[in-house]
Amino acid sequence: MHKLLQSWDQKSLANYLNQFSPGKWARETINRWIKGKASPSFTHHEYQHLLDLLPETSVTPESAAFRFVDLFAGIGGIRRGFESVGGLCVFTSEWNKFAQRTYKANYHCDPEHHVFNSDIRSVTLSQQQGISEQQAYQHINREVPDHDVLLAGFPCQPFSLAGVSKKNALGRVHGFECQTQGTLFFDVARIIKAKQPVAFVLENVKNLKSHDGGKTFEVILQTLDELGYEVADKQYQGKQDPKIIDAQHFLPQHRERIVLVGFRKDLNVHQGFSLTDIARFFPKQSVSLGSLLSEVVDSKYVLTPKLWQYLFTYAQKHKAKGNGFGFGLVNNNSVARTLSARYYKDGSEILVDRGWDFNRSFEEQLESGNRPRRLTPEECARLMGFSKPGENQFKIPVSDTQAYKQFGNSVVVPVFEAVAKLMEPRILNAVQIAKSANVA
Repeated sequence: MHKLLQSWDQKSLANYLNQFSPGKWARETINRWIKGKASPSFTHHEYQHLLDLLPETSVTPESAAFRFVDLFAGIGGIRRGFESVGGLCVFTSEWNKFAQRTYKANYHCDPEHHVFNSDIRSVTLSQQQGISEQQAYQHINREVPDHDVLLAGFPCQPFSLAGVSKKNALGRVHGFECQTQGTLFFDVARIIKAKQPVAFVLENVKNLKSHDGGKTFEVILQTLDELGYEVADKQYQGKQDPKIIDAQHFLPQHRERIVLVGFRKDLNVHQGFSLTDIARFFPKQSVSLGSLLSEVVDSKYVLTPKLWQYLFTYAQKHKAKGNGFGFGLVNNNSVARTLSARYYKDGSEILVDRGWDFNRSFEEQLESGNRPRRLTPEECARLMGFSKPGENQFKIPVSDTQAYKQFGNSVVVPVFEAVAKLMEPRILNAVQIAKSANVA
């Protein structure tokens, strides 16, 4: 129970407990409790509600179809996709302490079968001087459990190719160990090299393809090829690159991400695999934005007159210049803009229309109650596919500011549920082939 409390900030936990025992739980009381300076005293009713906060899982080590690791995990959006097809998460790495809280509040992380890591560089030893490749791989093998699939939503960083020829001339490391050093993709590549999973899924922003003049993407593909993996749709040259998936096929949000799926070449399960086939898993009936919005919302999410006037004036100024900058006003039938990590600042990219009349005087309406509002964190969870209205509620144990950042940095869950379903038969086939080869 104590570990559960550490996943929640004091304010959120106090608000939760005070739903059942109004006024009893102050933030200071819970803070002393979390730090071990006081012992909690629960009623049976309170204890039962706290038990409801403990994350559950339907996938056990005995029932798991395959095992996977979740790197740069954020709040576990990709993990949810692969758990949905029977995968068991055995290792998680996430450095942000607030994202860790949300992750641990929502996912079963049994220390007997799961390892939680904060800084992946402590596992790969990428920041330690004088460490040989062999030492690094041995350390990874000790720290990271064996797994079949590697998942990683790694940050995008430029690679410096300077000095490669000099290092080659001196007989030093080359290939990916040289070209990707100093980046977080390097850590992903080292783990793939050491653990040799049968498959991987790497996720990034759409602009990864053009990042640093295309050099970043080129080095990534070269590295994955060098490591012995075939990347799906690698040579695709058309306008509609299947590696770039727009979440609006699943939920009403325009959000494009690049998804790299790779299978080990030696297992020969990659032939014919293409992300174009993900269309098989598009919902038969589109989800409306209105169905994701709450009927009753706290007034604190309504824009203040000052903020609404600023956003309105800012948009008008840029419109006069012929620019497209401004707020994004949505209604029940809209497809929203991309929810970003800066949403907590002013919510300008997705503002819910509450009946503002653009044909009437701005000033006479300003003090009225129909100013637009932000999405609530719970609505963001639905827009990102972490929960559905009235069911499968995603726990948010952090402040609104942190929650907005987390959802804005995350992935749309149904996209990766579809990717997982598409990969599932090949993963299972590859796992069997790999096991047979090891036995032989």
